[in-house]
Amino acid sequence: MIYNICRALLRGIYKILFRLEAKGLENIPSSGGVLLCSNHISLLDPPTIGILLDRKVHFMAKKELFDIVGFGWLIRQLGAFPVKRGGVSKESIKTSLLLLREGHVMGIFPEGTRHKGDDGGEGKKGAATFALRSDATVIPVAIIGNYKLFRKTRVVYGTPVDLEAFKELKGAEAAEQATEKIMSQISELRKLG
Repeated sequence: MIYNICRALLRGIYKILFRLEAKGLENIPSSGGVLLCSNHISLLDPPTIGILLDRKVHFMAKKELFDIVGFGWLIRQLGAFPVKRGGVSKESIKTSLLLLREGHVMGIFPEGTRHKGDDGGEGKKGAATFALRSDATVIPVAIIGNYKLFRKTRVVYGTPVDLEAFKELKGAEAAEQATEKIMSQISELRKLG
């Protein structure tokens, strides 16, 4: 209920302030585990990639945010779950895999931190590891624009990333190659934008 209300409010606000548009929403499956892998340019990115979808999107958020009275409760209602700074805890890994295996949608920024440059940052292996271990559908996402007031910001949802070939590989090699493929598809979407 709270999620739906906040999503509706933010849709309106983002459409007015940032002229938010989406392309490729049809690429997101209506059921099953989905991992949205996006470039990361601003603190505004999590709502940007989630509010235009009809499905609830879950995100990791730094543990300290959950200690803020009222705010911690609110972001839990909005689908966030805690992660320790400086690394992903076993608990957040378990939560991520459980969400994906139960058929939920999770958003993640493979770069791990914000990058404003055209090329973005180098991807970390977490997103690929979650995808390979959960069999979730991986959707590359590109946020194009820079949240200037009353100027267009676009979100492009690409076609699913095929990771089948990497499932035969073992451990770090599989995650590394899958990460490269995910990052390359995000980069392509940014160029085509």
